[in-house]
Amino acid sequence: MDLEDYRVIKAPPTIIYVPNFITKENEEYLLKNIYSAPKPKWTQLSHRRLQNWGGLPHPKGMVIESLPQWLQPSINEVEKLKIFEDKKPNHVLVNEYQIGQGIMPHEDGPLFYPTVATISLSSPILLDFYHHMNSSTENNAENSESDTSLQERHFLSLLLEPRSLIIVKDSMYTNHLHGISERAEDIITDKISNLDKCSDVKVGDVLRRTSRLSLTIRHVPKVIKAKFFLK
Repeated sequence: MDLEDYRVIKAPPTIIYVPNFITKENEEYLLKNIYSAPKPKWTQLSHRRLQNWGGLPHPKGMVIESLPQWLQPSINEVEKLKIFEDKKPNHVLVNEYQIGQGIMPHEDGPLFYPTVATISLSSPILLDFYHHMNSSTENNAENSESDTSLQERHFLSLLLEPRSLIIVKDSMYTNHLHGISERAEDIITDKISNLDKCSDVKVGDVLRRTSRLSLTIRHVPKVIKAKFFLK
């Protein structure tokens, strides 16, 4: 696969979108295993729940855990793309979003190698990108994350279809925020930068969300082996 063929032209050059990165059978296999995970594996947050595989990233280092075999085929396919250079993916975050749920604009931060690869499952969704707050906004904490402020700072959206892969790296990873708005449906407009790479979707369509899962595959540089940690 030549990633240049999948670069999003109407966006900064560090976003790559691959539709149908996995098959329908692969998607069903992943969903089956995600929902078969032991209940304690889920962490419930206020607007979504998640699973950590490979360990819990921490500023002092991630204690390495073995990745499950059912994740390995997806990890191997991402590793083949060499987006982490000579490093191997060692962490997978599974996020589940129910209808109407999302995540506030945020950075993934310095705990990770500055590249993230995400496989989407089950439902389409819009991923939004934002500029950081300017100095005048930063001085007004109450207004910093108001709807008006977010609209002013929003500059890019991508449609993430089921079974697709999105790669965000370099300046798009380090210099901007990304998030998912809390709503039950997404309206397709000509401001969606990767629309030319999406199938059977046109401006004016309304995509109703269902439950969505995502597999965020990353490399955590700072790790601690379990034996050393126990000592």
